Amino acid sequence: MTSNYQNINNLKVSQILYTFVNNELLKDLDISPEKFWSGFDKAVHELAPRNKELIQIREDLQKKINEWHINNKGKKIDIDEYKKFLSKIGYLKKQGSDFVIDTKNVDNEIAKIAGPQLVVPIMNARYTLNAANARWVSLYDSLYGTDIIESEEGGSERYDPNRGREVIKYVREFFDKYIPIDGTSWKDISGLKVVDKDLTILKNDREYKLKDKDKFIGHRGESNKPTAVIIRNNKLHFEIIINPRAFSAAHDIAGISDVIAESAISTICDNEDSVAAVDAEDKVVCYRNWLGLMRGDLKVQFEKNGKKLERKLNPDRSFISREGKGLKLHGRSLLLIRNVGHLMTNSSIILKDGSEVPEGIMDAFITTTAALHDFKKKRNSRAGSIYIVKPKMHGPDETAFTDIIFSKVEELLGLNKNTCKIGIMDEERRTSANLKECIRSLKSRVFFINTGFLDRTGDEMHTSMEAGPMIKKGDMKSSKWIAAYENNNVDIGLSCGFSGKAQIGKGMWAAPDKMKQMMSEKISHLQAGANCAWVPSPTAASLHALHYHEIDIFNEQQKILNREKSKLNDLLTIPIADRPNWSVDEINSEISNSAQTLLGYVVRWIDQGIGCSKVPDINNIGLMEDRATLRISSQHIANWIHHGITTKIQVIEIMKEMAKVVDKQNEKDKNYIKMSDNFDNSLSFKTACDLIFKGIEQPSGYTEPLLHLNRIKKKSI
Repeated sequence: MTSNYQNINNLKVSQILYTFVNNELLKDLDISPEKFWSGFDKAVHELAPRNKELIQIREDLQKKINEWHINNKGKKIDIDEYKKFLSKIGYLKKQGSDFVIDTKNVDNEIAKIAGPQLVVPIMNARYTLNAANARWVSLYDSLYGTDIIESEEGGSERYDPNRGREVIKYVREFFDKYIPIDGTSWKDISGLKVVDKDLTILKNDREYKLKDKDKFIGHRGESNKPTAVIIRNNKLHFEIIINPRAFSAAHDIAGISDVIAESAISTICDNEDSVAAVDAEDKVVCYRNWLGLMRGDLKVQFEKNGKKLERKLNPDRSFISREGKGLKLHGRSLLLIRNVGHLMTNSSIILKDGSEVPEGIMDAFITTTAALHDFKKKRNSRAGSIYIVKPKMHGPDETAFTDIIFSKVEELLGLNKNTCKIGIMDEERRTSANLKECIRSLKSRVFFINTGFLDRTGDEMHTSMEAGPMIKKGDMKSSKWIAAYENNNVDIGLSCGFSGKAQIGKGMWAAPDKMKQMMSEKISHLQAGANCAWVPSPTAASLHALHYHEIDIFNEQQKILNREKSKLNDLLTIPIADRPNWSVDEINSEISNSAQTLLGYVVRWIDQGIGCSKVPDINNIGLMEDRATLRISSQHIANWIHHGITTKIQVIEIMKEMAKVVDKQNEKDKNYIKMSDNFDNSLSFKTACDLIFKGIEQPSGYTEPLLHLNRIKKKSI
């Protein structure tokens, strides 16, 4: 940690951040350090008071809602009276007239191409590069390495030819459905060549064409002996790689050695839920990686299986078009940057009143400045836009404040108004209930809305903490409010003209080892109207991309426009249990599941600074965990203690038992520090307990304040 500060005007800036900004961030830009820091100084001192005021409004509203539920305890909630109350206190805003967004200069990856979206912790350079390069992923490898293909050698390091044949069969059957050949099957072909601008498919000395000839767009190599053929369907591409000498083509008479799927169309580089960045040292790691992406020179060296490897950004993919011209396909995922929300402050910069800088404001200025480096070559955004995903905003006052922040950023950096595009994460109850007005406040900037079940559920429980005991976590997905929430997001987005202009997204598939289940279930996100959805890995991106070949999402959205719209009454229905009669075993099982995942995540966050990882659950199934999963677990247990479903003593005993389980699950990690050796001295264990027992008093039920406080303590030891 760095305590050395540089005094600049009314600011005290950590030396490590000051040096980074002056020597790296502003290098080769037409902005001097003096201009940057003086402009930032002026802007942040104008913005910080409003930031603080908005956080206070959250607290004031929560107190009023708590009082209302306490005063109406024992009564069945009258939804009309409840809405009147929420409107009176300013929680619910009056909905204005219809409108459509007018966001300009949006890249096709946002507006026109539907596909998977990766989320990656920007703090990890290697993971970040993997995600940026996941625009193109081997479909053969993805199928072979997952549970989609079943064989005796599944999981073995030894190649299984039967498994390999099943992979080829899977891809050929998929092609038969969505890229069919007129008169034959992909399973029977013996070769591919290009004749008179068309793809010619060979079988038994006969020639065939695609049913839709326009799906062939180009090739590499010689026309009569191509090394790759490029196919397009629903604006997504496949590269069919032809290399008869390759090991993977040994049993393929067509010589096809691989099929590369266009996979992660966009990637969110995350400064928020998936990182553990608590001070200037950590923040500079995040900022430096983002800067490297925007400059195009981010590299990382590492060792794997005794070999020294280097990872860097992939170039664009060159090919020859049907007309014989040299053309390129984008080689990388379109990169978005997720800033932090309005709540947290950071010691990287101290303001003139001695307070820490609002972290979201600092992120806005620095991440946007880094993106200026891309404007010279336009390797990321061809349209000249900067895409900022803004999480955890509560209602239209806060989204309007975000507009003001980025207006100040654009003013300082000399950018045209609305160069900075904003993604609204619909993950807080006040935003869901006022989504149309939130979008209105950003109608010239908005490029994205999405739903996030976990954070949204955490806020649902915290907002209505005094209403009664919540239903089980597993029952939340079938509750009335969640269905209304998911539909409302799409309904509002489509009514505001998002289709063909902006992304409507759905949440993360959290089980990276359960790809067969993902392929069965995640297509529902497209059927629900989402033109992007989150995946946890490049492999998952390549597989989920197949869903976007199956469904033309823009046609689907037109159908959804005509359905019955979701109801605000349903959205505001509180998921409390009506006369719960759970057994002791049921209660303890529910708490044990939450406690185990909570501890498994917190111990890595506090002790190792890992903000997102695959954490084994109580059944040893690896699930991607971040602060959103932590929020729902801690708030749920806190709610059950508050309403007498369980007791603090019972929960402590369960936490200790689950700590032993987590210790066992991590016994092969040489950096792991056991909690159960000494519960009183384990900072991680105490932090996990505090998240529950102090959960009600945490702002909006967020976990960041306690996590950051204790991670800073850990780093200072």
